Amino acid sequence: MEKSRSRSVFIDIGFRELNGFRVKKRPFFSDSELICNEIAGVSVEHDGFRTPPLAVSFCKSSRNSQLFAVSDEDGYVSLFNSNKKFASSATHQENTENARFRDWVAHDNAVFDVSWIKGDSFLLTASGDQTIKVWDVEENKCTGVLIGHTGTVKSMCSHPTNSDLLVSGSRDGCFALWDLRCKSSSHKEEFCIISTDMVKGAHLSPLSKRIRRRKAASSSITSVLYLKDEITIATAGAPDSALKFWDTRKLKVPIAQASPQSDPTNTKEKRAHGIVSLSQDSSGTFLTASCKDNSIYLYNMLQLDKGPVQSFSGCRIDSFFVRTMISPDAEYILSGSSDGNAYIWQVNKPQEDPIIVKGHDYEVTAVDWSPTDIGKIATASDDFTVRLWNIENNRCSNANTTASACRVKRRVTALSNTEAKERLEMNKEPESPNKHSSDADKSLPIIRTPETQKNKTSLLSSLPSSSSSEEDKTCERTPETAFNSPSSVLNPPSSVKRRTIRDYFLVTP
Repeated sequence: MEKSRSRSVFIDIGFRELNGFRVKKRPFFSDSELICNEIAGVSVEHDGFRTPPLAVSFCKSSRNSQLFAVSDEDGYVSLFNSNKKFASSATHQENTENARFRDWVAHDNAVFDVSWIKGDSFLLTASGDQTIKVWDVEENKCTGVLIGHTGTVKSMCSHPTNSDLLVSGSRDGCFALWDLRCKSSSHKEEFCIISTDMVKGAHLSPLSKRIRRRKAASSSITSVLYLKDEITIATAGAPDSALKFWDTRKLKVPIAQASPQSDPTNTKEKRAHGIVSLSQDSSGTFLTASCKDNSIYLYNMLQLDKGPVQSFSGCRIDSFFVRTMISPDAEYILSGSSDGNAYIWQVNKPQEDPIIVKGHDYEVTAVDWSPTDIGKIATASDDFTVRLWNIENNRCSNANTTASACRVKRRVTALSNTEAKERLEMNKEPESPNKHSSDADKSLPIIRTPETQKNKTSLLSSLPSSSSSEEDKTCERTPETAFNSPSSVLNPPSSVKRRTIRDYFLVTP
């Protein structure tokens, strides 16, 4: 268990290089203009009554990536197939009948968050009835109810590699840890699950002593994340603009804190705006925090002490329902907005005007990226619709650029931890001299894991001896250091910090 935990960060770094992904030299798309086309829009309604959608989430596995779930204010969960053929003249209601293949009442209250787990065979739903339910999608039945919160459950996130573990945040000011294998009692074939740990008052307002307890906004937790190091949890709340990071093995106090302000406790220096939502890329290196000051802040997990490395503006965040999502490959940031549009920024060009996605009539709340279909996004709005969009380069319309588009897709599509691990394991096998003769293979850089570094192939013999010896030391030190410090995502050794930030992630606009 400890071995996989220590290697997770370095596997993610490896598969980025395996895909030939280097931000400075190989951007997400070329500098030509990006176009966002609407694929279709579906209406969120049941028995003829429309209701506002609150959350949208694509399936995580590649075989089901065309499917997405939508939860709404009436407690329903609906499943849609985005690969259906949509007629350009069809209405939203007709598209719903065409694409929706299942819906059911998940809770007797609004469902604020949904999350796919266990290979998309199960779905988690967080509700205003203060519970989280586990749904077997194939059997269409509830298999567990998580009880313990005393307020609306606003956010939840499952463990990066173990879907039985998750964290949730609530308006009661608490975040809780859960283990789905720990069932305490059963009622009507539904197993009740008690939290394994809970932290109360994680984000208290500096004025909380003067505010009545019934005002949940004074301590509400708005978003939680289980970080990719498999140990650290990030939380954000409505009272302040501080991000807090917690070690799951010792939850008494946060192990780190970050804020756009130099001193988040000094309310006289700057008004403390609440954080609305958090998101992270597939490697866990970058984290976004959308704030009520109408800004989206980007944090590098290796440089938390320096505060946000970039900020993005242009959208309006007037409510705690507007969400932001960073793309799996950390190249784009997608956000809803209270002005009825969605906005997309390119991470390495924060000063440029964002792409404005127009089409909705009211506030755009939940958004999501397809994990495998490059450029496909979903936006939910208070106009009772969820719309699908396709982001593409304006050069892609030219038939002569098909091969180029394929190369872009190959290096941009984010791999899961499991797929990346398999790719790295395959790289350890002996290779014949002719294996790298094709043009396609030449375009892929060579991955040097700690094991293969000891047994260098002939392809590495041409490298200068000084650089090889330096990289040998780096590769030999890195796994051992990470093993001794499981929280290495937040406090990495200096050698990892220099190489990772300089060569892979930090982008100067």
